[in-house]
Amino acid sequence: MSSKAAINKEVFVPHDEKMLAAVQVKRKTKKKIPFLATGGQGDYVTFICLSVTNKKPVLITITKVKQFPGSSAFAKRSQWTIDQLRQVNGIDSNKDSPEFDLTFDTAFDQWVAGSAGEKCTFIQILHHTCQRYIPTRKPEFVNCQSKLLGEAQAVDSVVVRCKEFMNRVRKDLVAQHSHLRRRGKTTKKTE
Repeated sequence: MSSKAAINKEVFVPHDEKMLAAVQVKRKTKKKIPFLATGGQGDYVTFICLSVTNKKPVLITITKVKQFPGSSAFAKRSQWTIDQLRQVNGIDSNKDSPEFDLTFDTAFDQWVAGSAGEKCTFIQILHHTCQRYIPTRKPEFVNCQSKLLGEAQAVDSVVVRCKEFMNRVRKDLVAQHSHLRRRGKTTKKTE
């Protein structure tokens, strides 16, 4: 079983949640902690996970999950609701980079994902989830490649174009039908 599947099974399923996305990360800069009770500083694996509850009202959270050396178990550490997310910074919108920052109401973290692809997938799912579930005061996505954010906008523009096209077709059909009805009445009167 992959680490992400194990995290979902151990951390989220028991709480009637479903993990939507996860990215393995390391801190961009090491925190200066004089004493860390777990032993070696930074001697663990960290994942940033996006999850949703299965019950309504839906609650979406971003959770920091860690796995310490010598343990196969995963431990929840910090957790924020999606409403507390203020900004996602993709660092460079012109190239694939594994670095990204998350700014919450009460926290700011700088991360480096395992790969640029993992980061991109996580940001894309996070953006889509924010667009779907946050009605107002959506977080700001800065320095993110347009391909990550464009799908929702592209879908919206396709829907708008389809509606406009269908309205034109409907108006043309109504006009054509009216024209044929008028023509049919005048033809019957002259006969």
